Amino acid sequence: LLVPLNRISQTLRIMVDRYDLLDLSIDDLAVPLIVASTKGAIQSSGDLLDIYISNTRNQLVPLSSLVQVEEAGIAAELDRHAQRRAIEVDLGVVPQAPIGEVIAEVRRIGEANLPEDVSIQFLGEAADLEEANYDMVVTFAIALLVVFLVLAAQFESFGCALIVVFTVPFGLAAAIFTLLYTGQTLNIYSQIGLVMLVGLMTKNAILLIEFMEQKRDEGMEVMPALMTGAEVRFRPVIMTTLATVLGALPLMITSGPGAEARQAIGWVIFGGLGLSTIFTLYLAPFGYALIAPHVKPRAAAAKALEESMAALSSKN
Repeated sequence: LLVPLNRISQTLRIMVDRYDLLDLSIDDLAVPLIVASTKGAIQSSGDLLDIYISNTRNQLVPLSSLVQVEEAGIAAELDRHAQRRAIEVDLGVVPQAPIGEVIAEVRRIGEANLPEDVSIQFLGEAADLEEANYDMVVTFAIALLVVFLVLAAQFESFGCALIVVFTVPFGLAAAIFTLLYTGQTLNIYSQIGLVMLVGLMTKNAILLIEFMEQKRDEGMEVMPALMTGAEVRFRPVIMTTLATVLGALPLMITSGPGAEARQAIGWVIFGGLGLSTIFTLYLAPFGYALIAPHVKPRAAAAKALEESMAALSSKN
């Protein structure tokens, strides 16, 4: 019959709906040129089979000789997300319900009832929350890495930097416990507070480890330097912690527009830093007692260089 497929598709588009051919420019006005059926759109399958299509020889061929029509029920539209066929489902959520808990419940129901080849992809606010959680995990990893590298440069030792970073997970756990105890949620604002808390927590451990390293540079052994540092630096650690925690108190008791955001950050700082100080006062000396014996003092390198220079001078 020599009928190209593109002619069939164009003819069906014209007869069933309409075909926007081009736009004519007349006196600075765009006039659309539309090709459509003069008798209106096709309304039934019988009318569809009465259409004639020209072949490559400019002969009219009835569509009924080219196709077979079968009526079947299908979806009104086929949506796709992430290059996969999808069915959108709208869920009504109780006002002020945490989206994170709703997402977890939907996942649980889906895993229990959906086939293995069907997955769930969240849209709207749920998708924004999941993306924000992923970005926050990456931010935490980068923050810890930057803090570790800065501390390693400051202490001139990866061991001492590892001791300081070792206390961070316990402080984050204390902050999350505070959020749960006070009825707060792990939202974007509390996550920002957790990132801030990483820098605040390491401050206390730095006060302890730096003083201990100074005592070792003066010639003390590990345990005497540890005991002296813990005793001398106890009051500065408590004072700096109280100053920071009390500074977060206005955020916790605030009210008015945006109070939820400030309260979340305030509780993270108040509870996380307050409880993490207890962990720091115990865990930092404990980690120092384990790692410091295997790490040479910073003054050892300078002393070794001086001895080498003196040996070379004596030979000359």
